[in-house]
Amino acid sequence: MFPNSSNLGRPPFPPKYQQQSTFFTKLPLNIPPSLLSHQPIIVPPIHFRTAVLSRGLLSGNIEATPAVTPVVTLQPVTYRSVSPVSTSDALTSFQGRKRQSQQSIPDDAKRQRIHSHDSDTTVVNQAVPLPEERRRSFPSPISIQSPVLHAHGSPALIGCVPPLQDNLFPDPAGTRLPVAKDELSQQILELFQVCRQQASDLDRKELCRTELQREIQLIFPQSRLFLVGSSLNGFGTRTSDGDLCLVVKEEPVNQKTEARRILSLVQKLFSTKLSSYIERPQLIRAKVPIVKFRDKVSNVDFDLNVNNVIGIRNTFLLRTYAFIENRVRPLVLVVKKWASFREINDASRGTLNSYSLVLMVLHYLQTLPEPILPSLQKNYPECFDPAMQLHLVHQAPRTIPPYISKNGSSLGDLLIGFFKYYATEFDWSHQMISVREAKAIARPDGIEWRNKFICVEEPFDGTNTARAVHEKQKFDMIRVEFAQAWRLLRDKKDLNCILPLKAAKQKR
Repeated sequence: MFPNSSNLGRPPFPPKYQQQSTFFTKLPLNIPPSLLSHQPIIVPPIHFRTAVLSRGLLSGNIEATPAVTPVVTLQPVTYRSVSPVSTSDALTSFQGRKRQSQQSIPDDAKRQRIHSHDSDTTVVNQAVPLPEERRRSFPSPISIQSPVLHAHGSPALIGCVPPLQDNLFPDPAGTRLPVAKDELSQQILELFQVCRQQASDLDRKELCRTELQREIQLIFPQSRLFLVGSSLNGFGTRTSDGDLCLVVKEEPVNQKTEARRILSLVQKLFSTKLSSYIERPQLIRAKVPIVKFRDKVSNVDFDLNVNNVIGIRNTFLLRTYAFIENRVRPLVLVVKKWASFREINDASRGTLNSYSLVLMVLHYLQTLPEPILPSLQKNYPECFDPAMQLHLVHQAPRTIPPYISKNGSSLGDLLIGFFKYYATEFDWSHQMISVREAKAIARPDGIEWRNKFICVEEPFDGTNTARAVHEKQKFDMIRVEFAQAWRLLRDKKDLNCILPLKAAKQKR
């Protein structure tokens, strides 16, 4: 269904000093933006029509429906001239625990503001892959083998985060699951193994992304479509929705006006030319507007936004947390399953979104007397610089080594401790959850934080990811659920007392 896949979430931007009057290098439409495989790109042209016919969903020529959406030409951006960074410096700067001053980004680099507090710098890498026949994932002229695929890979590049490729799930050989010695820990581990996203799930989403990008580029020729969120960050389940980010240009997009205009054209494309295999496209006019739709080929629900590039950055930050310590992913999955079962995992209904829940788990693991997680942004600032160009975001975390914690707590003990922390220890009235700082910090006094019952800091732009919880009734309900889960698990040490495992495994 998806041969020779090597396109998972490719950050596509070429060096800006080579762009001249265009935002992105124009690639042939039949070559998806592949950056994350170490193999030569061999991707035969695939069309939705062929994919749908192969699934027996259509009988006839869907191309008979004419395209009714116009081609939109974006105005070019002029960038200030800066000196490119050499390949060796760029690769070396991603290694080690602390930033090295001689390898830091030049002070005069111009930064382009993109959505909220996010930005890009014009510092470029000479060896960033350009549209050639043989492109590789690392922007280097030398051949660097993946430590996951080749045991003889460069020791300096062996880290905890596996590369994005076909065999992403199940775990690569270098990623071990924790040992479960007690019943509660065993229940958590079994639930994780049954429900975590598989390679086939990711392939279905990636096929949809590839083909949608091909169609959208007929309207926005210089755009690129990214798969982001739980599908790539390591915390996805078999039933996780797909999140897509359409990047149309490297400058801010007004989410109330321009983003809605762009999404209205995308919705029109979905409901006309692509209606045979895209169903229920709906434009949601939220703070960050999205088009919600279901892909009939993959049977996956998707949310598509425009230029919300924070989602690209935090995908790879969370991916690093997911793989830096082997107890993280099982804990996150069981918490998400529990929150969904207890109906406190729905921002549209005034409760917690999944992103906030993940950050809450990471924060708890950072704040233990003997931490299980560090602050990656503090320890590796060069790897998670919010000004880093998008085409480099994916590769920096792969050089980070596993985090060695002295805390040997079991999965079961950590889950009980998680519920206890938020039920009895965390000060909701005065504190904010900060994964960036790896501690609870004082709540800001800004307008965005006032009258909000739960404050969870977005690691890159500093906004409140839990702003949907603005009703005291919903907040009280969330606190009651945490307290009840803690008491039940503390007394019974049985995951079934807070989450029916049989039903959870069937739902996946």
